[in-house]
Amino acid sequence: MPDRSARMLGGACALSVLVALSSCTPATILPGEMLPIAVESDVITDLGGNPALAPGLTFLGGVELSSPEPLFGAFSSIRFRDEQSFLGVFDTGYWIEGRILRDGDGRLAGLDAVRLAPLLDASGRESRSKFLVDAESLALNGDRAFVGFEQRHRVVAYAPLADLGKALPSAPLAFPFDLDILHSNGGFESLVVAPKGSPVEGALVAITEKSFDENGNIYAAIVGGPLAGEFRVRPRDDFDITDAAFLPDGDLLLLERRFSIATGVGMRLRRVEGTSILPGAVVDGEILFEANYRSQIDNMEGLDVIPEPDGSVRLIVVSDDNHSILQRTLMLEFRLTPQN
Repeated sequence: MPDRSARMLGGACALSVLVALSSCTPATILPGEMLPIAVESDVITDLGGNPALAPGLTFLGGVELSSPEPLFGAFSSIRFRDEQSFLGVFDTGYWIEGRILRDGDGRLAGLDAVRLAPLLDASGRESRSKFLVDAESLALNGDRAFVGFEQRHRVVAYAPLADLGKALPSAPLAFPFDLDILHSNGGFESLVVAPKGSPVEGALVAITEKSFDENGNIYAAIVGGPLAGEFRVRPRDDFDITDAAFLPDGDLLLLERRFSIATGVGMRLRRVEGTSILPGAVVDGEILFEANYRSQIDNMEGLDVIPEPDGSVRLIVVSDDNHSILQRTLMLEFRLTPQN
């Protein structure tokens, strides 16, 4: 959003009377370099409230994350490269990479080896305008990362990921509809590469947050492959789509968020049949999870899955704190077990 840069300093430094001024100054990261940072964690063992969980879905635990580095926060999307290592984007225009830590019982305990780097433009420079680097979504494909931006709507591919601090963007990808129709603050919140066995295998699936067509359905697209084209997602109950991830069986899991002054924050997971994702389709799905402000949730924006050897799947969800002292950066973990 246009005021996020101001909130970065305002939120992080609102308590500056209690801390040294130097701790309120964001680090400068030179183009091509990465900044190691310390990230502290407080363990969450109880989700609290009275969330609705579908059979087979259980809450495993989580952590509340913080850092003395003011650049940390504004998590928009997360993707795991293996069981521990992750890559993510902040909507303030930064990459984050690191590893998750687990305790002796295998539950989330914190983060390690965390580094930040600015998203560079095609000339290898950091943008001076956060309007141009409002990164909201992320998908990995080999040594490339697709990143979706809103405000100035576009999806580009960054490479090489092997040298993340020096990764440069491609030209924007072509879409089957004019991106000028998208809501300024409701662009591509979800990017994910379709898995093997999907009707759109290998294609990039892109879903907007809250850009609606004339029938009130959400714009989405299949980019690449023989079945490239538009489709729609049916909205439900004023929830906005903030991320998505394919399950091993090919179904698509949607992370959704709702916020209003009257009801507070809400989080939901919805499962869409993978075979229904085709050009011209309007897709919907069953609700697997729903929680409100009484539970340990916040502005949940990022989702990814980690398959387990026993056939279950770990779901990891992260929140965007908007660099506000009123919000938190959370990482929550669930297990989804196949049901007969």
